[in-house]
Amino acid sequence: MTPKHYTARTFLAFALLAASATPALANDASERNRQFIAQAFDEWAAGGSGFFERVLAPDMVWTIKGTSPVAGRYEGREEFMAKAVAPFAARLSSPMRPTVNHLWAEGDHVIVQWDGTAIAADGKPYQNSYVWILQMENLRAVEVTAFLDLVPYDDVIERIPLK
Repeated sequence: MTPKHYTARTFLAFALLAASATPALANDASERNRQFIAQAFDEWAAGGSGFFERVLAPDMVWTIKGTSPVAGRYEGREEFMAKAVAPFAARLSSPMRPTVNHLWAEGDHVIVQWDGTAIAADGKPYQNSYVWILQMENLRAVEVTAFLDLVPYDDVIERIPLK
């Protein structure tokens, strides 16, 4: 075999090896992201707190889809917590608890379809279904798009005054 053929074959072997390694690396990232989010939801469901602080990057962007006053884009974890999470949580007498129905991961994206239940401060139950699409970076969500039925959410906000 001439050196020219050896170089071409070596290049081809490295190209094939690199191409076959790329899906494995993507699968590893998918699985790491999936496991991280699954564990965070499991801890939340078991009564843990700090889900958002653990999962969200400080400079993340959260978008709630819909036409409710709460729908829109939140720049940063602090803004999201102050304007969307805290006003809602303050109107509950029990913390929201999730039940994950489906969780998918592909590369740096994780999609979670889950149901949430809580008791509002007036004693009425709150139930809703959610789909969150999380874009992950270094095991932190840097961008989230959230879909939920905003009618029950808005009902709690409007029905129960803040103390």
